Amino acid sequence: MLNISKNISGDKAVFELEGRLDTNTAPQLEAELKAALGGVSELVLSLEKLDYISSAGLRILLSTQKIMTKQGAMKVTKVNAAVMEIFEVTGFADILTIE
Repeated sequence: MLNISKNISGDKAVFELEGRLDTNTAPQLEAELKAALGGVSELVLSLEKLDYISSAGLRILLSTQKIMTKQGAMKVTKVNAAVMEIFEVTGFADILTIE
């Protein structure tokens, strides 16, 4: 299960993810991001409460990163140890802007 909290203010969008980002929940996040990214130049993904991310979730982050590179910037914040380990093993720690 994935809970998505979003706050869009002007050209900045903040998404807070809680739970599991996997094959079952990735389409939900993808739909929410696509609906929200028009006119957004700054995207923040807060992963403090994200317990797990699968390859399907990583794919969403990568495709969103490509979109945001064209129209602004994306950063990932508050990454917990479990998710950071996945980012490091997959090389995503070098691809994403993580704060």
